[in-house]
Amino acid sequence: MTIGFIGLGRMGGPMCRNIVRAGFDVLAYDLSSDAVRACTAAGAGAAGSIAELAGAADVIFSSLPMPSDVEAAALGAGGVAAHARPGTAYFDLSTNSPAAARRIAAELERGGIAMFDAPVSGGPAGAEAGTLALMVGGDEALFDEHRTLLETIGSNVIYVGPIGSGLVVKLINNLLGLVSVAAACEGLMLGAQAGVDVRVLDSVIRCSSGDSGAYRALADRALSGDYAAAFALDLAYKDVHLALELADELGVPAPLGASTHNLMRMARGMGLGDQDPTVMMRVYEEPFGRVVRDGATVTAP
Repeated sequence: MTIGFIGLGRMGGPMCRNIVRAGFDVLAYDLSSDAVRACTAAGAGAAGSIAELAGAADVIFSSLPMPSDVEAAALGAGGVAAHARPGTAYFDLSTNSPAAARRIAAELERGGIAMFDAPVSGGPAGAEAGTLALMVGGDEALFDEHRTLLETIGSNVIYVGPIGSGLVVKLINNLLGLVSVAAACEGLMLGAQAGVDVRVLDSVIRCSSGDSGAYRALADRALSGDYAAAFALDLAYKDVHLALELADELGVPAPLGASTHNLMRMARGMGLGDQDPTVMMRVYEEPFGRVVRDGATVTAP
């Protein structure tokens, strides 16, 4: 079996290498030659184009940043639909719109290509370790046939339902996490402005009902002042945007998601889009001239 992997960034690169280490023959493609070399050094072959990769692969994966990138790779003139053989299985690991995934899947099905939406959760560390969660939508019987392959990149491989279902679950998960980060920003700044030592506030929250993984992620960043991106705000903003589009399609009110989206928009307007999503804290810090850092409240310069 030949595996094709399109998109070798911070998530795709480690996933590709884990498939190689599991003993599969892999063809890798990315616009970045450095990203390709990192995978060929692990034993993958290099494809010169998506068309070349699609024509040779039995199973294709893609891990791409934006919905437009997925559409181009899947349906573009040099893409999967035009060059993959009938019987090929295509797993898109990107975070996309469920409606777009269903539309792309319908186009691919005309050529005998079965598509799965298989977004992942766990970040670059999970991608490196092979411990990602995969939320997979598509044909269940065909999913079962490829479970062993999927388990080379994730320790929690979960079949969700028909095509698009994996993305619905992923968008809800990301929405919940990012709304929680926004709430944590609000709480820490409220405490800081009230004159409470935020180190004490943080220690109380961590053993009380306000605690969560999202809270800890924000607090750790805010108290250190380190917002270097593990996952860029720009991509998180895209995910919340897609969740709000889904809410709009279904007529479901999403006021918390909308306010978080606007907070993220303000952070992006401050030029912070390439930093970690927890940099939303800066939207609160800037107006008050106060930086929450090192367990104390410090007046910003």
